[in-house]
Amino acid sequence: MKKAITTIALTSFLATFAISFQVSATEGLSANLAATNNYLWRGLEQTGGAAAVSGGIDYASDSGFYVGTWISNASWGDMKTELDLYGGFGADINDSMSYDVGFIYYAYPDSISGDADFSEVYGSFTFSGLTLGAAVLTSAEGSDAGDSVYVNADYSLPLDNEAEINFHLGNYSGDFSTDSTDFGVSIGKDNFTFGVSKTDYDDGGSSDDLKFYVSYSVDISL
Repeated sequence: MKKAITTIALTSFLATFAISFQVSATEGLSANLAATNNYLWRGLEQTGGAAAVSGGIDYASDSGFYVGTWISNASWGDMKTELDLYGGFGADINDSMSYDVGFIYYAYPDSISGDADFSEVYGSFTFSGLTLGAAVLTSAEGSDAGDSVYVNADYSLPLDNEAEINFHLGNYSGDFSTDSTDFGVSIGKDNFTFGVSKTDYDDGGSSDDLKFYVSYSVDISL
């Protein structure tokens, strides 16, 4: 979900936002703004198919440590706002390999029930254009730590025209999860991303339909 110092590449504007936070080379404070016609997270719509506007602030140090926060409108359950808080550590092993580990807290401050918040620990390993990652539930109302796991594989391939194509495959399983597999393809260039996403999760509605999205994001040095 967020992009700036952290590039969440997994499923949340998905292929552009999700869980493989890759720390950029930029040290210090930065901000990010984005808009999309359809906010997706692990293949599922978070705004009922409507548009979303988001923004965040991040801090990264030369050591590899980073913290940040990100906010977006949302529309599922009884909430209208999603506020994420996260922190972690990422570093290069060599010119082609890197890793990232961290913690993220998903908060829904305007939820009437007050029991929608949850958190995860995550980790990823990147080799050239391939990223393998996992996120494990650490807290949620009525659930125990470890009750769900999301694993993913993402591959980024640069194109000749300075664009990039991204392939994504993820699986969500456990007592807290939707028990589903999602996959997608996206193409990004000049801050724009166009993508398509599909999940096999079927809630009796349109959740398992093919989803298309377009997003635009801007990173700002502070």
